[in-house]
Amino acid sequence: MLIGDHWAVELDGLTKSYPTGWRRRPVPAVRNLTLKLAPGQVLGLLGPNGSGKSTTLKALAGLIHPTAGQCRILGRPAGGREARGNVGYVPEVLTLALHQTGRGFLAYCAGLSSLPPERAATRIKAVLAWMGLGDAAERAVATYSKGMRQRLGLAQAVLHEPAVLLLDEPMSGLDPEGRIAVARLIRDLARQGRTVVLTSHLLTQAEEVCDRLALLGEGRLLACGTTADLLGSFAPEPAQPSRLEKIYLEKLHGRA
Repeated sequence: MLIGDHWAVELDGLTKSYPTGWRRRPVPAVRNLTLKLAPGQVLGLLGPNGSGKSTTLKALAGLIHPTAGQCRILGRPAGGREARGNVGYVPEVLTLALHQTGRGFLAYCAGLSSLPPERAATRIKAVLAWMGLGDAAERAVATYSKGMRQRLGLAQAVLHEPAVLLLDEPMSGLDPEGRIAVARLIRDLARQGRTVVLTSHLLTQAEEVCDRLALLGEGRLLACGTTADLLGSFAPEPAQPSRLEKIYLEKLHGRA
């Protein structure tokens, strides 16, 4: 399924090298990566540190330029004006102004996205509620837990209703409750028809939310396909806690 005549996300021979050493010899971080995604698909870029996951996301977000090959969003070159308006991006390390409130931070982001004031107010209220941050909207971000900050980062990424979401290690470091909340939000985005590309080195967690998987190693694509292709008779299910996580959550919320 395409949008018009275009894929939602398309990588065509993406290669990115960085100069290293005193001779500035180019070392490839991503090598000849080709992938296509349709609307509503969730792709997990999986692999260890240094496998090229974050570099691929940054190229799709237009933050870096390919050494060779192309990245396209809805048929438009990544990083161009039209492509940027259709992308929401959450980096692995969020930089937030801790003195701002959650609502204030989103208002600032709405201004960067040139949302009209009335539309911005409506979207901020809706997104805060959807992310479970409505009651914390007037609190300083400094008082937020890691999970709440991660959801706030996701909130700014969806504020302008982009077609494509790029999430770098969205569940890294979260406690069980935060992980499950973020996983369910990602599946909600897919049900809305949005395309999601996320990175992870935690393979089990990626199974919960992805319907396509791409395994990377040293910048190369090692395997790619649907979860059924790679894992057999498997269909993604809503994120569920493990048995130990269930006990933890029951104790945390006072349920016997």
